Amino acid sequence: MEIVSAGSSSSGNSYIIIAGENTIILDVGLPAKKIKGALEHLGCDPEDVGAVLITHEHVDHVKSVRAISRCCVNARFYASRGTVENAQNFCHVPEERVNIISAGDTAEMDGVVISAFPLSHDAAEPIGFTVAAGGEKLAVVTDSGVISEEIYDAIRDADQLVFEANHDVDMLMFGEYPYPVKVRIKGDKGHLSNDCAGDVFARILEYRKSGRGDSPPGQRPLRIMLAHLSFHNNMPLFAKQTVETALHDRGFHRGTDYVLDVAAKEGLTFMPGDSDA
Repeated sequence: MEIVSAGSSSSGNSYIIIAGENTIILDVGLPAKKIKGALEHLGCDPEDVGAVLITHEHVDHVKSVRAISRCCVNARFYASRGTVENAQNFCHVPEERVNIISAGDTAEMDGVVISAFPLSHDAAEPIGFTVAAGGEKLAVVTDSGVISEEIYDAIRDADQLVFEANHDVDMLMFGEYPYPVKVRIKGDKGHLSNDCAGDVFARILEYRKSGRGDSPPGQRPLRIMLAHLSFHNNMPLFAKQTVETALHDRGFHRGTDYVLDVAAKEGLTFMPGDSDA
């Protein structure tokens, strides 16, 4: 299973998941031209897309729902009822192609199991997704102010993580944003910081190392893509250094325990693999 970021930031987000013969798009917050270009680069035809997963109704995640519905004619759209009812673009998706999915639900598509879990964000009914296929599990967690136990339980056994590192706390608090916006971003329904990302990864790696997970000893390193970085309140280097320092301080090592990269704001970013170890 492979996930590729077509672009990820506070300005727009979209990811393409290749699971065997299945092509899935997660969020469509970029211009449709860029999403279609990413599909073409990966050798995927829009008509081959089987599912489009939508996390919530904010424009940086739903901007191109209408256009993607028109070109990915065989795709079913999976989103919460709150998202569908609060994203105006969903009125352009044929009703028979809209699948309402709630936190705790699962859906199966040709051997691919899609599961939803709740996020903590200032949206109507935000959900995150895990995708499991071929003995691998991928989890995507962005746009959540906190990592609840329910979120952690959903993602702790993932082999691949796309995970929000939205802001550096000092850059945010000393930056130009109005104070109420800073409070919103830092709040329980805002966005995850670099520090939070490092703490969660350490906890997951401790879980994997304990042998409580399904992966056997000698498992591949945890593959991590940091995502949804703020253009104003973060830098890829800061995000990477903060996470790697947190993991090093807990006794984990890049290449042995994990591999990590940062999703670019624009252009394709591939999940780091063994060649990056």
